[in-house]
Amino acid sequence: MLPFDDPRLTAMGLLAEVSTGLSAKTLPTLTAAGLSEIDFETLIRLARSPGRRLRMSDLAAQTSLSTSGVTRVVDRLEREGLVVRQACATDRRTSYAVITETGLDRLGAVLPQHLTDIETWFTGLLSPDGLAALLDALRIVRDAVRPCATAGVRPGAAERDCERAPAEPHSGKTSDG
Repeated sequence: MLPFDDPRLTAMGLLAEVSTGLSAKTLPTLTAAGLSEIDFETLIRLARSPGRRLRMSDLAAQTSLSTSGVTRVVDRLEREGLVVRQACATDRRTSYAVITETGLDRLGAVLPQHLTDIETWFTGLLSPDGLAALLDALRIVRDAVRPCATAGVRPGAAERDCERAPAEPHSGKTSDG
C-alpha cells in the first residue's frame, strides 16, 4: 500500500497551500503600489542589505530568479528609477544593484499595508513562541535547500559558500533577506 497519508506529504502540501494563499492575500497591496511580487522581493532585499545594495549574483542567489532573470528585473526597476547599477571599484566583472531614494519611498508607501496583511493572514495567527519556532524551523530548511539565500549579507562570506550545501543544518541564526 502506498503511504498517501505520510506526514511528509502533508507538510509539503500545507507549505504549498500556505505559500499560495499568502501570495493571494498580499498581492493586491503590492499591485496597488505598482509592484509585482518579484519587484517587492528585490526592493526589500536591497533595502535590508548592507549599504542597501547587493551584487547582482548575490541578488540572484537570494531570489527565485536566474542571473538573467535578475538582470531583467533590475533593468525594469532601473527604468522606473527604483534601482541603479553601481560598478565594483575592485572587480570590473561585478556590478551592484542599489535601491534608490525613489525605491525606498515606494517601499515606504507599500510597507505599512503589507505588514498589516502579513499580520492579518500570517504572523498574527501565531503565538510569539509559535512564530519564533516557525522562524527557526524555516531558517533550518532554507539554509539546507538554499544555502545562498543570505549571500552578500554576511561580511566576508566567500562566494564559494554558495556552491555547496551546508554539511549540517545551521542553528538558524543567520541574517535574512
